[in-house]
Amino acid sequence: MALHLQQHYLACLSHASYFVGDTVSGRAVVVDPQRDISAYLAEAREHGMRITHVIETHFHADFLSGHLELARETGAEIVFGAAAAGRTDFAIRAMHDGETIVLGDGPESVHLTILETPGHTPESISIVVRESRDAAPYSVLTGDTLFIGDVGRPDLLSAVGHDADTLARQLYSSLHDKLLALPDSTLVHPAHGAGSACGKNLSTNTVSTIGEQRRTNYALAPMSVEAFVEAVTEGQAVAPLYFLFAATSNRKERETFDEDRPLAALSIDDVERQRDAGAAVLDTRDDADFANGHLRGSINVGLGGRFAEYAGEVIEPGQSIVIVAEPGKEREAMIRLARIGFDSVIGHLDDPVRSFLEHPDLVRTASRLTAPDFATARESVPGLQLVDVRGPGEFRLGTIDGARHIELAALTRQLDDLDPSRPVVVFCAGGYRSSIAASTLRSRGYVDVSDIIGGYNAWTSLVTA
Repeated sequence: MALHLQQHYLACLSHASYFVGDTVSGRAVVVDPQRDISAYLAEAREHGMRITHVIETHFHADFLSGHLELARETGAEIVFGAAAAGRTDFAIRAMHDGETIVLGDGPESVHLTILETPGHTPESISIVVRESRDAAPYSVLTGDTLFIGDVGRPDLLSAVGHDADTLARQLYSSLHDKLLALPDSTLVHPAHGAGSACGKNLSTNTVSTIGEQRRTNYALAPMSVEAFVEAVTEGQAVAPLYFLFAATSNRKERETFDEDRPLAALSIDDVERQRDAGAAVLDTRDDADFANGHLRGSINVGLGGRFAEYAGEVIEPGQSIVIVAEPGKEREAMIRLARIGFDSVIGHLDDPVRSFLEHPDLVRTASRLTAPDFATARESVPGLQLVDVRGPGEFRLGTIDGARHIELAALTRQLDDLDPSRPVVVFCAGGYRSSIAASTLRSRGYVDVSDIIGGYNAWTSLVTA
């Protein structure tokens, strides 16, 4: 078989990209690439292939794509769906429904056929992969149109001129008239998996078939278009703060990213000056280490979780950033921030442990409550504000009595809902997101802020014991 198809899965963003090549001709394409492109270049070298096209299934909102980086490095042509024509600052090939890219010189070469599948976005496409011109479809790369267990949310563009109802109706047609018309044996390769904010019910599986999705995907069950619209728009989480920025940036001619660019080591005095000038001090250590000691005014988003996405929920796009990290982890943090387009990293704090020991006056600890501690506090602390920062699906399954629901992605936009003069306790499921939320509030001037160690899980264990 001449077809070479490799999925590249980036777990921290639940993002799947694809390297598709023809082993006979040596020509290849990359679909929906991440911004740091070294893995695709390495794969091309390993298999003796040349990347001729970069195909984007749509203007992504959850990450900054690597099409410009790949085009710069390889000379590849950038391809979008026809509805993207005239909407980019850089040259693209806008392809219509049914047009084909042939990765070779004849009918026995790998064929990629474009399907226009609007709904998640107006310009969304899917790509049918065939081993040869006359072969049955082997795979369909569905972008954000069809996921495993879900479909793309149609509401992300509603704020910029495309209402969710219209997009949802287009999505229904794309699914039923285009994708479900493919043979049941066709592999489904989506652009995202579980954890992505581009859907609400994504599976942990990263590949399926049309037949399996026809049988098991709630959004593909027989229903009217009106019922479909309600099903796919209800209960969606608030879009992270950076999504509009990323979607807009993916249409722009911008500076390309260099994975090896220098990263300055800053003294603690340098960091203080940058913070006072408006930079975000982003502490990427574990939440327990952060609680034991951190630079005042810093925000904790641990590298061990969905770092870039959550950083993009509490830091403004374009804001200068100083990284605090375990030694040797600074570059990883910089690269992961670059994947969502946060390029304004000034540098990193040099040797945090030594810096903290030498400047104890600049170090703060964080208040964290065990579930029993919180049970006592809620009875004894007057005016306490309790905030649940989990997603809507989690909140619907239960919360702590008296909690106000403010999703983490909405926190900086709903600060007026909280009184900074009263104590605040925040919680999530286990403690990772609540440390982000609590540190964000402290960085915004809230003085008395705590979070619950172990979150809602610890609370339910306490009250049901």
